[in-house]
Amino acid sequence: MQKSIIIAIASTVCVAATAQAHVTLEQKEAAIGGSYRATFRVPHGCGDSPTLKIRVRIPDGVVGVKPMPKAGWKIDLVKGSYAKSYAMYHSDVSEGVKEVSWSGSLPNDYYEEFVVSVYLTDDLPPGRMLYFPVVQECEGGTQRWIEIPAEGKSAADYKEPAPGVKLLPKP
Repeated sequence: MQKSIIIAIASTVCVAATAQAHVTLEQKEAAIGGSYRATFRVPHGCGDSPTLKIRVRIPDGVVGVKPMPKAGWKIDLVKGSYAKSYAMYHSDVSEGVKEVSWSGSLPNDYYEEFVVSVYLTDDLPPGRMLYFPVVQECEGGTQRWIEIPAEGKSAADYKEPAPGVKLLPKP
């Protein structure tokens, strides 16, 4: 009995440690039809090498993207047309930022956060997860946090899951 409890606790700690290694979002829930501050947490480099670039793909239904500047890091934006026009506050938008990247250097011994302010449109389905695929480029390799869990699965079921936020109904 005691042995099975110890094994269960050890398994939980291992899973938690693995989950900590991924790029994650600080705020795990957000309401559609409003602003969301997406804070991407990068816990370390790739193996022992420093992170040199973080690229975040902006999912459909997310508009009004504005990255927060970070001292010592360069920001690049990839802009383009959306598949459709989205209502945002008092106007419609049909194009905008589709990818944000920060280039700099994050030694493996440190962690960092990268912030983007976005608007979550009413078109997004409440009750579902919304994923932001992230590519972490390091001096000695690349980590692709791009796996989007299939229906009924969770991020814990994947080796390199994309960070996600649970969508809540419009307030």
